[in-house]
Amino acid sequence: MAAINRDDVAHLAQLAHIEMSAEELDRMAGELAVIVDSVKSVSEAAGDDVPATSHPIPLTNVFREDVVGHTLTAEQALSGAPDSDQNRFKVPAILDEA
Repeated sequence: MAAINRDDVAHLAQLAHIEMSAEELDRMAGELAVIVDSVKSVSEAAGDDVPATSHPIPLTNVFREDVVGHTLTAEQALSGAPDSDQNRFKVPAILDEA
């Protein structure tokens, strides 16, 4: 078991400005010791011969080729617009010009 005792938990609680009762300190010391032991066992499992991974399964590029398809001319694009000016959509102003 990890060397986390009640005094360590009390010190951490004081640093974090957390008020804890004596019973909570005792219980938290046991829980933190279990957590530290669990992290230690995982650290031991990953030895120098195990390569680091960022994903459990290999990732492949899912992008397709960028192929130019049918495009609209400016006139075709603006044909359904309620208003246009100089081959651009004209929209009402939403910001004050001040």
